[in-house]
Amino acid sequence: MSAFSTNPFTLRALYAVAMGKAFLRFGDPRRREADRHRVAFYDRAWREAAEELGARWEPLGAGISEIALDDFRTRVIENTCAIDDPVTLAVLADKPLTYTIVREESVPVPPHSTFTFRTIRKAVEFLGRADADCVVKPASGTGGGRGVTTGIRTPLQLARAAAAAAVYGDDVLIEAQMAGDNYRLLFLDGELVDAFVRRPPTVTGDGRSTVAALVRAANSERLRERAGVSQVLLTVDMDMRRTLANQGLSPRSVPRAGERVILKQVVNENAGADNTSAMATLCPAIIEDCARAVKALRVRLAGVDVITPDPSVPLADAGGVVLEVNAPPNFYYHYHKRGGAYPVARHVLERLLKSRHAADAEVAHA
Repeated sequence: MSAFSTNPFTLRALYAVAMGKAFLRFGDPRRREADRHRVAFYDRAWREAAEELGARWEPLGAGISEIALDDFRTRVIENTCAIDDPVTLAVLADKPLTYTIVREESVPVPPHSTFTFRTIRKAVEFLGRADADCVVKPASGTGGGRGVTTGIRTPLQLARAAAAAAVYGDDVLIEAQMAGDNYRLLFLDGELVDAFVRRPPTVTGDGRSTVAALVRAANSERLRERAGVSQVLLTVDMDMRRTLANQGLSPRSVPRAGERVILKQVVNENAGADNTSAMATLCPAIIEDCARAVKALRVRLAGVDVITPDPSVPLADAGGVVLEVNAPPNFYYHYHKRGGAYPVARHVLERLLKSRHAADAEVAHA
């Protein structure tokens, strides 16, 4: 690694720039509008779930709502509910710890290493051994692809990506970038209930507009549709710049008319139409691997992310991995995907009701 990129003053400067960009994104009124649309989506999902089960949904404020049926009461906020306890959620928020637990079940995970700015040479050594693209991400406490950068090849890229990830916490994770498609498997009480394949976000050239202009137009459409297209806006960040560079492009490039441009390798900012049901695609061995991981993590509701080049064979045979186990998982794309919606909120609320009834029965027979 060059003296320029390891100099503590340079690392602090990169971190300050990353912090500034994060602050500007947070304060962007368009993103705040998108956040309101996302909250409205979750309110609607829980309200409809309550109505279908004969329960009452009531907003309490601050994004929190209460669902009541007879003497049953539970509170929810967006995708967070009482189905999993805080300790379980804390375990799953720690990506290295999750990898350790999953790997003990003989489930493949990406080669990886944890580091901080003080120990960044560990990441440099990992990058050298990998001799291929790597991914840098926050080691804990985030979701939705925040702070994640793919396509890392050089020490300077590593330093910049580490600064972007460190905005969310001191510990940073570097891992091998695995080949294949990204699948989300949703497990509820150990059972696979929904799955879809997630394609990267794209724009299509018109022969006149720059990539940046196409991204702005896509974001305007997302805002007009009020979460009907996507729950988030596209972000021009380092992952987008790296993904474009790998295609010989930049935000200022003008794609040819009809040219499809992949914007990011991090799929979290894609649109609902970029996702297709995969329940009939995944082989039983992949589902069994994920079920073992979920059981070991003791989580009731989990979104398991898998990357594999061939979903018809076991992960170990195809070179696939379990990339993450998310709790609470995002509900949005289960409602907005090709191949049919899966109403997560309704099924989760049903399980919460059953859990309460089971607890009442135990008390009655005690």
